[in-house]
Amino acid sequence: MGEAPEIQLHIREEARPTSSSSQEAAFAQPQSSSKLTNWQWWFLLFFYSFLILAGHTSGNLLGRFYYNQGGKSVWMATITPSAGFPLIIPLLLLLPPSSTAAVHRPSIVKLAAIYISLGLLTTGNNLMYAYGLLYLPVSTYSLVCATQLAFNAVFSYFLNSQKFTPFIFNSIILLTTAAALLGVHSEGGSVSGHKYSIGLALTLAASAGFSLVLSLTQLAYQKVIKSETFTVVLEMILWTGLVSTASSVAGLFASGEWRGIREEFAGSEKGKVTYVMTLIWIAICWLVYSVGNVGLIFQVSSLFANVIGTLATPLVPILAVVFFHDRMDGVKVVALLISILGFVNYVYQHYLDDAEEKKATRIEHP
Repeated sequence: MGEAPEIQLHIREEARPTSSSSQEAAFAQPQSSSKLTNWQWWFLLFFYSFLILAGHTSGNLLGRFYYNQGGKSVWMATITPSAGFPLIIPLLLLLPPSSTAAVHRPSIVKLAAIYISLGLLTTGNNLMYAYGLLYLPVSTYSLVCATQLAFNAVFSYFLNSQKFTPFIFNSIILLTTAAALLGVHSEGGSVSGHKYSIGLALTLAASAGFSLVLSLTQLAYQKVIKSETFTVVLEMILWTGLVSTASSVAGLFASGEWRGIREEFAGSEKGKVTYVMTLIWIAICWLVYSVGNVGLIFQVSSLFANVIGTLATPLVPILAVVFFHDRMDGVKVVALLISILGFVNYVYQHYLDDAEEKKATRIEHP
């Protein structure tokens, strides 16, 4: 078998800085590369975006399905989003060694600190998300998760030198407003109002924590790893996934929930095979999401990766109505439309940035 081609991730020509400030600016904005043609850059952008949308939508729906078929373990729901990391190993073995990565290879101590920190933060976020998905209808849960963009904008401003424009600011305000509408619109359904409030609070906290992980991941690329290969993307997912899974398994045993797994498995409403396949596919879906997410962080920025993830906001509630018969009332419809408008604002800003860059290139190289 021939060697798999190494995918060269995107960095602008002017994004090969010597100073810290210029390097921060390079990672804060979408960039073009002397090593990637325009169509290659857009192909990677759409490819990673597709992975995020497919993984995010499927992962959330399957997570709700796990609970619906009798699943009760929040620690099991915490393990599965990161448990797909072993599938990364064959990809790493197929990719050729990267000379670029070798030149900029940080020390093992620094890499270990990054992977362990991000892995543990991911475990905490996954646990809070698991409680949120347990206590909230999946449509409400998904729309509340849209606040990730607002949190990420704040972290990106302070950690990644992300510049704000009126359209980005509008996007953040609109998405936050959509989540606020759902927050004051109590819809506990079969869940008590107390648990609904807990689910809402934990989902908001998880959204903030997830946004922090995205910005810290970009900062790690920017300040420590300083490499631009697909191999680096896969290594980040592999090692953080290992740490997150190991700590989640420890939590499963420490909490005592492991005692109920056998009963959960035997009493699954859809059968034992469906129970196992549900967990496997949840892990695969979130692995697909992780590849797209980390790829976009490296290629563009953490804020842009979060915006693409937010695009799944209107997809999950619609599919939840179809598959789980969630109620789509007037408040949810309004929140959905506001979320879409917020996303459009950000995409339009990216279009303006791209048009401005092309115009500058034509003036510089007529």
